[in-house]
Amino acid sequence: MYMLVETHSNDVLHLKRSPGIRSWSLLVGISSVGLAAAYYSADSFGWKLFYIAGCLFVAVQNLEDWEEAVFEKDTGKVILKTFNLYKKLLTLSRAGHEQVVFRLDEIRAVNVQEEKVRYFGKGYLVVLRFVTGLSEPLTQTAVMGCRSDVEAVAKLITSFLALNKVPDDRVSENSETNGSDADDPGDQY
Repeated sequence: MYMLVETHSNDVLHLKRSPGIRSWSLLVGISSVGLAAAYYSADSFGWKLFYIAGCLFVAVQNLEDWEEAVFEKDTGKVILKTFNLYKKLLTLSRAGHEQVVFRLDEIRAVNVQEEKVRYFGKGYLVVLRFVTGLSEPLTQTAVMGCRSDVEAVAKLITSFLALNKVPDDRVSENSETNGSDADDPGDQY
């Protein structure tokens, strides 16, 4: 699953993502190697502790991030939050929490982007495209093999922000200007 819908109303769209089963399996597997090395080793207690701490350090480093995206029409902002357990443990402070804020009216498109995942093939993620030319991925990690899940999230965001609708003001302005040019042939010279 790419992202889960936490809250969806007319004013708020809150999406969440937690580390997947592959990430947790990797954590357990690497930690188990450290525990096995410590248990079956004839080394001193210090070395056994080093085996466990080293493998646990590598395991936590490979754990995916917790990510959130909150789209709020009331405030006109989108907030992208990331929590990284590795950075949190390494610095023992709030350094594991990152937050980026954008204005909703600056988003011009929501696309699904294909990304190459090392050793595994192709992955997909949602990218927010802004009028300034900036592109920001909704999550830092791509999901593999579930393009339909990623496309469903992109469609949900597009419909929430009403990006697929043409504003009525532009249609009426174009029809008025086209009609006024045809009625007054004297302006052509």
